[in-house]
Amino acid sequence: MSWILLVISGVLEAVWATALGRTEGFTRLVPTVVFGIALAASMTGLALAMRDLPLGTAYAVWVGIGAVLTVVYAMVTGAEAFSVVKAVFLVMIVAGAVGLKMAH
Repeated sequence: MSWILLVISGVLEAVWATALGRTEGFTRLVPTVVFGIALAASMTGLALAMRDLPLGTAYAVWVGIGAVLTVVYAMVTGAEAFSVVKAVFLVMIVAGAVGLKMAH
């Protein structure tokens, strides 16, 4: 159950990171509210998952999920250019997170 919670929290990290970029310095209401809710939920989920998972592994997986999803979303929406090199490094991040889980 902790791993599922950690994955959901990682997804929410991508949500709050993306929303943060759209707040325009917290001057836009909807992205600011989405940011705050997603941030609180993501941090809460991470904290709860760390009750059963090692801190370093949980944090690395959480950051990895959030980082990969944030970049993929930016590429899909055209906010960031796609490149094969970026895709290779994103796969490496995913492989590292999977490796940490397998080593747990």
